[in-house]
Amino acid sequence: MTQTDTLPAYRWVIAIAAGLILGIGMGATMNGITAYIVPMEEAFGWSRSQVSTINVIGLIGLAIGGVVMGAVGDRFGTRPVALFGSVILGVCYLAASQATALWQLYLLMAIAGFFGAASIFAPMFAAVGNWFPVGAGLAIGIASAGQALGQGTVPYVSSILIEAYGTSATLAITGFVMLAVMVPLSLLISPPPQTGASGRAMQSARDAQYPPEHVVIPALCAAIFLCCTCMSVPLVHLVPLIRDRGFSNEEAGGVIFIMLMAGIAGRVAFGKLVDVIGAVRAYMTAVLWMTAMILGFTMIESLGTFKIYAVIYGFGYAGVMTGILASTATLTHPTRRGAALGKVNMFGALGHANGGFLGGLLFDFTGGYELAYGVAAAAGVLNLLLVGTVLLKPRGQGPLAA
Repeated sequence: MTQTDTLPAYRWVIAIAAGLILGIGMGATMNGITAYIVPMEEAFGWSRSQVSTINVIGLIGLAIGGVVMGAVGDRFGTRPVALFGSVILGVCYLAASQATALWQLYLLMAIAGFFGAASIFAPMFAAVGNWFPVGAGLAIGIASAGQALGQGTVPYVSSILIEAYGTSATLAITGFVMLAVMVPLSLLISPPPQTGASGRAMQSARDAQYPPEHVVIPALCAAIFLCCTCMSVPLVHLVPLIRDRGFSNEEAGGVIFIMLMAGIAGRVAFGKLVDVIGAVRAYMTAVLWMTAMILGFTMIESLGTFKIYAVIYGFGYAGVMTGILASTATLTHPTRRGAALGKVNMFGALGHANGGFLGGLLFDFTGGYELAYGVAAAAGVLNLLLVGTVLLKPRGQGPLAA
């Protein structure tokens, strides 16, 4: 009998529940507002930049709040923190449906990000990691895939609802769904069962092998900043790149949709790869895949080639997030895992903002995307050098090799 055979089957309930909670909560917070940009512009006369700022404020709240709420989750447990975050998100969206001024939406989304989404992201992934002392890669991949599915589904469904009922009603529906679905799912999240004497002895042995956090956490934060700088360039600027080739907005949007859907499968597949070759090695494989392919987007001219390339790229680049989350879970102690994930997520958000900004800045400077995508590839190379020299150790030398 292997160690995996002795683990409770309920751990898979945790992984699936986490994926669903992340799908709804993070899908709404990270890019759900994109469905509202044009409708709010038309309905209220606000500019696109003003409406887009609603999303930016929510993401800033998520990034900063993650550090705080991740630590709170470590102290008080995932269930109460996730319940708190689910209620905050639902109430904020219900209140947003009644907002009449832009500043009200800014305030509500700041609260939703800092106290709502931040109470879900880091604590939820920490809970999954804690339930899977071995074989956590696939479970984290499933939870991560749920988040990715939500990031594609929530804006799509919101667009349909806005067309039928308007922006205010859609915000209210979203809030009701959050309360009706996320709150019961949060009640399913419980701490893993206490182990017996032999299990405690094995855990003590593992505890002694965790690497020093003053080395690991800065390295992980730098790594995710670089990889998110790399991946955000095509995420933000692939549609404009394809439009510059003479294709319609709908055709360009179809390519990014295909890429994101392929990424769902990639998150799960790389989660399994984590369990086979180790978290850090799987992460480096995904970063290498993304880095090697990213500049190729600037060399494509036909829509069909864009679609094929997007599927291949999307499958591999998606493994980056599974890999970095699994690496963080592997390299940090369970009692401080939520705080670590919160810090790592903050630098991931900063990296996304950095890549999107650099892509636009370098395009304005050069009139093309070649330099922007080249800088993104350089960020990927720096990431590989950093991870390979700081985090990667030979097999058999503790959690760094796990």
